[in-house]
Amino acid sequence: MHQLAETATVLRSLRGVWDEEAVDELDHALQSAARAVDDGADDELVLAAALHDVAHSPLLGPSTAHDAAARKWLRPRFGERVAWLAGAHVAAKRYLTATEPGYAAALSETSVASLQAQGGAGVDAAWTEHPWWPDALRLRRYDDAAKDPAARGLTVAQVLSIAERVAAR
Repeated sequence: MHQLAETATVLRSLRGVWDEEAVDELDHALQSAARAVDDGADDELVLAAALHDVAHSPLLGPSTAHDAAARKWLRPRFGERVAWLAGAHVAAKRYLTATEPGYAAALSETSVASLQAQGGAGVDAAWTEHPWWPDALRLRRYDDAAKDPAARGLTVAQVLSIAERVAAR
């Protein structure tokens, strides 16, 4: 499957790409996926967690809206739900910041800075009224918990195994 080789290449290209202070984008992706597995998430949600920041890959070119770019890249490869969930992670951060007391205080400095560029706290009914919204909030929690240099993540091979199952559907 061509998309699996391409996904492996893009995923591995996240090594040494730093968006957060504590972990690079590959470790962030692998930890996000591991948090999803720990939570009992289905394959599509685990894959979306692993690839939600795929647009940070230097192989995909610069992007001002990495959530939309991830959605666009993921849709033809892994379907609408994976793409939608990955693409909703910024909307979920904005929503949780607006609706959950203390959420903003727990964000990393990088996440706080990017929140402002993403429009700040806010609730967007186009996202929140979607039937997949509860899983988008779950993905956001995995994202937030995946910034620990001592935390374990899945392996690239494990993510690709999940990607293969999703692509086969």
